[in-house]
Amino acid sequence: MYARPFIDSLDFAANGKQIDTQVPVAGFSRLQDVLDNDQGNLHYQLQGSKDNQGRPALDVSIDGNIQLRCQRCLHALDYVIRHDARLLLCDEATLEVLEDEEEFDGILADAHLDVLALLEDEILLNLPISPMHESGACQVREAEDKQEGKQHPFAMLEKLKRK
Repeated sequence: MYARPFIDSLDFAANGKQIDTQVPVAGFSRLQDVLDNDQGNLHYQLQGSKDNQGRPALDVSIDGNIQLRCQRCLHALDYVIRHDARLLLCDEATLEVLEDEEEFDGILADAHLDVLALLEDEILLNLPISPMHESGACQVREAEDKQEGKQHPFAMLEKLKRK
């Protein structure tokens, strides 16, 4: 059984703490809707730091492979996750100001921050909206190609229509 990690985000950033481990893909409940299967692990690194202005921040790095569901053929699509982000830790007032600046991502500082929920948010925000295989690589296309030699089921109706 995998224990969910929780951190005091401001303490974590102020002391430059670090978590470097793997987590099973099955541990991300909200991600399950877009996955073909929940096999495998994702490696993540969470580093507490300060930005160049001395503000507390979390540096997040996520690496691994998942299998999304192709929206064209509904079969497995291998997808590589390589995501790095710096998240500034803010109070509500500062967060509203940061929303106007597009160069910074901020989250609310939390004394009981769920690390896996944070990682899952970052993954979901960076997935493609409609994942699909490259053109011509879908299994649907292969099935259509096999049926080209067969007569279309409504071809007989077309003949009747012409009479």
